[in-house]
Amino acid sequence: MGTLDGLPPLRDVINRHGLDARKALGQNFLLDLNLTQKIARTAGSLEGVTVFEVGPGPGGLTRAILSLGAKKVIAVERDSRCLPALAEISDFYPGRLEVIEGDALKTDFAALAPEGPVKIIANLPYNVGTQLLINWLLPHQWPPFWESLTLMFQKEVGQRIVAREDDDHYGRLGVLCGWRTDARMAFDVPPQAFTPPPKVTSSVVHLVPNQNPLPCDVKKLEKVTEAAFGQRRKMLRQSLKPLGGEVLLARAEIDPTRRAETLSVHEFVALANSL
Repeated sequence: MGTLDGLPPLRDVINRHGLDARKALGQNFLLDLNLTQKIARTAGSLEGVTVFEVGPGPGGLTRAILSLGAKKVIAVERDSRCLPALAEISDFYPGRLEVIEGDALKTDFAALAPEGPVKIIANLPYNVGTQLLINWLLPHQWPPFWESLTLMFQKEVGQRIVAREDDDHYGRLGVLCGWRTDARMAFDVPPQAFTPPPKVTSSVVHLVPNQNPLPCDVKKLEKVTEAAFGQRRKMLRQSLKPLGGEVLLARAEIDPTRRAETLSVHEFVALANSL
């Protein structure tokens, strides 16, 4: 396969540095540079933008982001074996790639954010993807430091992110994403696009922050959704019993015989505000 940026083919880079993808790190490498460019383009124009990336691995997506004109990429990589390959990209794009060796779950991205627009683009490791998304969704300060999130997940997680009421995939994640963002599925990525191929289809999801979400205490909304969806097949008067049950539902003017998956994001916010 040829390259789009003058750097060696990714398969050669992986072989030269002995980068076998490790299941323990949730790694699945994308080698198709046309596909990594498609992911990067989903984030919109990158001119003058600083991009955060998590788990760049050998740097396929990193290269696409830089080739499309990002001002800078700040990449957090836990696997030290990948650092030499990323250093080659840094040399090719002087001053535009900063690699931080560390755990993304323990990284304060907001503190690293420079002045100017910031976007997050990542093929997230499967084992930490959902928690990272929640960390970016639930800061106390809102609007957040990022302009958009363009993230790859297992398709099932992507469906949960964009789900709304009366959808089988609707749950806590759908409520939180629906409250604070406008989330959409961009496209699916088949298993054979990865090395090694995972057992599931993946999806790229694009999220843009809602600048003025309905006023609500984050912790209360988490508490209400956890209780409601923890027993999703039961009526709300039963699943919400520990939080006040019918009294709470009456305050929010919600029928106690309904079930969690029928409530809109607005109604969940009303419940949280009634706590």
